[in-house]
Amino acid sequence: MSHNHYVSEENLRKFHNLQKQISACRDCQDHFGFEPHPIVFGNLNAKIMQISQAPSLNVHNTRIPFYDASGKRLRSEWYQIPDESFYNPDNFYIVSVAHCYPGKAPGSGDRKPPKCCADKWLAQELAFVQNEIYILIGGYAAAYFFPGEALTNLVFQDLELNGKKAFVLPHPSPLNIKWFRDHPAFEEIRIKKVSQVIHEVLGL
Repeated sequence: MSHNHYVSEENLRKFHNLQKQISACRDCQDHFGFEPHPIVFGNLNAKIMQISQAPSLNVHNTRIPFYDASGKRLRSEWYQIPDESFYNPDNFYIVSVAHCYPGKAPGSGDRKPPKCCADKWLAQELAFVQNEIYILIGGYAAAYFFPGEALTNLVFQDLELNGKKAFVLPHPSPLNIKWFRDHPAFEEIRIKKVSQVIHEVLGL
């Protein structure tokens, strides 16, 4: 697929300024009880905009998006692309509904990310990035864009967002084992189709 969008110097400057503002954001420090580390990755003309829930603790510590067990499964098993393709900022704009690790929730798992982050920053990124397709990962990201829709229904549909193709994936977390067991068609059929589209868009 061709992906030649003209980007004006002015837009590029505004976009880099936005990324700097996001990186410097500390709005949630008091709420979290630790210093947030906003994760910003990707170029203005990235072909794929991937949106998940929030960075994990591992990503918080390394500052590398999806640098964890979930990311390994996503890249090698689902997308079937090398790390270099995934971490090429011209290929993927990797972002979350919230840009920072929100801390542990009581019990298990992480806290739900604050919605104010998406309203303040993600909305602006969506307006700037000139991607070809969207990939939404996990129930939280899916619900942000398709409120009231069941995650499983969305996973098995070809969707559209902002006039572009969109795909919803379950979270690749090892904790999600029951969902995969209950929906074998995802790994047997559905993800192969999504992977094929990714390969086409990236020219692999």
